[in-house]
Amino acid sequence: MTTAGETAQNARPDGPRVARAALTRLVEPGDDLALGTVAALGPERALTLLTGAARIEPPERDLLADRLGQDAFARRWSAGLARWAPRSARLDPVRDLVALHRLGGGLLIPEDPAWPTGLDDLGDAAPVGLWFRGRGTLPPLTRALAIVGSREATAYGRQVTRDVVACASAAGVCIVSGGAYGIDGAAHEAALETAAAAGRRSGPGSHDDAAPGVPPTVAVLAGGLDRFYPAGHERLLRAVMEEGLLLSEMPPGATPTRYRFLHRNRLIAALSGAVVVVEARWRSGAQNTAGHAHGLGREVGAVPGPVTSPSSAGCHRLLQEGPTQLIADPAQALALLKPPRPGESPAASPATTTRGEASRAPGRPTDGLTVEELLVHEALPLRRAVPVDNLTSSAGLALPTVLAVLTRLEGRRLAERRGDLWRRAPE
Repeated sequence: MTTAGETAQNARPDGPRVARAALTRLVEPGDDLALGTVAALGPERALTLLTGAARIEPPERDLLADRLGQDAFARRWSAGLARWAPRSARLDPVRDLVALHRLGGGLLIPEDPAWPTGLDDLGDAAPVGLWFRGRGTLPPLTRALAIVGSREATAYGRQVTRDVVACASAAGVCIVSGGAYGIDGAAHEAALETAAAAGRRSGPGSHDDAAPGVPPTVAVLAGGLDRFYPAGHERLLRAVMEEGLLLSEMPPGATPTRYRFLHRNRLIAALSGAVVVVEARWRSGAQNTAGHAHGLGREVGAVPGPVTSPSSAGCHRLLQEGPTQLIADPAQALALLKPPRPGESPAASPATTTRGEASRAPGRPTDGLTVEELLVHEALPLRRAVPVDNLTSSAGLALPTVLAVLTRLEGRRLAERRGDLWRRAPE
């Protein structure tokens, strides 16, 4: 199989690659109208339509309306054009491609042989491309195990993570996680340590069960790969890059936001054959990843912990509410990757969230915000107030939408007006 690195070296900035590079900057993850247009019409035609460089033809309109829903399609398309317009004039995909190439990376696209087939399970929600830095081949689902959990990891959670990763890595399995503090970082560190120890004992690639070219670990990030986030993990992320891969659907310079983190989690789930949650609070990004995994038909496991520990409350919730396997030892985590026997379903049906149980947890000020409200809230600076025009580009929304959202956020005491300028309201 062609590696991601070979894709970068061999690929010219062809039409689809340039178009997809532009699209990663133009549209936000989860923009179903834009992503559906790309899936239906291809990246090059979609780019001309989304930027307003060409008008949508009646056959295309009918195709998209049938695919995305007839109800108010004209209104949705008009709103989409207004939403994409602030970024359209600032696109420079060749610059982005060159920037990542100079850093030893590039853009992996569905037209490449190395494109991971697991992302196809996302349907129209699949990323338009994956920016990467590093080397190696993205592993098949049977060789990729996601380990996720709380940023406030306990000593217990870190030890369990090391044990699970050591068992999986020794079997030639790639550990996929999000590069964050806590359980994510512990998973990446353990994978790198296990691979290094194996190399010292008997040389690289000496595992009998190891798949050739499978990296020890992959980190899926929520911002541009030209900088390392979180900054405190720069050394770790550099090590992951040197031995494995860093991935992101966001272009160079893109800032990681809560909205992008939540959508990043679907990639972790789609790139893995199974997801193990080691520690998680009652509401957490790790649970969000598990929810995506359930929806994709991936196996999900959760490690139980003390009933008095808030860091294990989310794991217990997963075990109570969904088709989640209890992980009591590392071998059980590895067993989640076993292919199903003939005639068996590959995974349980998607889990549903119990609203009554969720109501027991303390809420966040941003709970219940719409996608547009969340995008504008995250675009607001914490200290220095800025003009509304600055927010349209950062949030990727049209000016009238931003103004309306700011009014709603102000009413919820989440935004603060200072004359004609806006900032995030202090907590």
